[in-house]
Amino acid sequence: MRIELEGVGHAFGGEPVLAGVDFDDDVSTLAIIGPSGGGKSTLLRIVGGLMAPTEGTVRVGGAEIPREEAALARYRATLGFVFQDGGLFHHLTARENIALPLRAVHGLSEGAARERADGLLARFGLEGEGDKYPAQLSGGQRQRVAIARAVAPRPRMLLLDEPTSALDPEYTTEVLDLLRDLKDEGTRFIAVTHEMGFARHACDKVAFLSGGRMAECGPSAEVFAHPRTPELRRFLGKLLEWSV
Repeated sequence: MRIELEGVGHAFGGEPVLAGVDFDDDVSTLAIIGPSGGGKSTLLRIVGGLMAPTEGTVRVGGAEIPREEAALARYRATLGFVFQDGGLFHHLTARENIALPLRAVHGLSEGAARERADGLLARFGLEGEGDKYPAQLSGGQRQRVAIARAVAPRPRMLLLDEPTSALDPEYTTEVLDLLRDLKDEGTRFIAVTHEMGFARHACDKVAFLSGGRMAECGPSAEVFAHPRTPELRRFLGKLLEWSV
């Protein structure tokens, strides 16, 4: 899917978070990496229509993201979102967390929504967990439910914001393995991540944001093997300093 950003900027309280971000490429699986505070999550939310840029234009699939609320809601409904904490409804079971948006937003019948939810729970290794509430699930299980909810309406793209940041290493592996499997099945996604192994090996392309600007972007293998900017070399060096 073609993602086009032209001079995209955003500021909070007059403080710039993004400044003149340009990007134009076909996206299948893209990792957005960079230091904290570099604008990664803000950029993802802008692409997802959850936040409007202060300046610049954003086009997805050849069409500019709408500003009018009804059209914007229709645009958001074509995407799947997964956030750091999963964003599950704590008063709903795992099954209902998946089925409710299918009924309320996408118009599926109760039976069809339940059938799709149960199918995804089984597919994601959660068979038998459908009647449990989020508090009764492990961190990895909660994130798998969140991903199941995001893919349930068959979106044209997933947007993932640090989906493993709050997880222990074993649960992180569960979630990253699931995302790799989705990629192998042809699911498109953009992921903000600090997991460099995932960015390098599971994503076709990588964009590096630093100081609100896109300093580098390209094929993952090339960007990691031959970083061009001192900012990216320094960033990767810090991450690798304590690697096993």
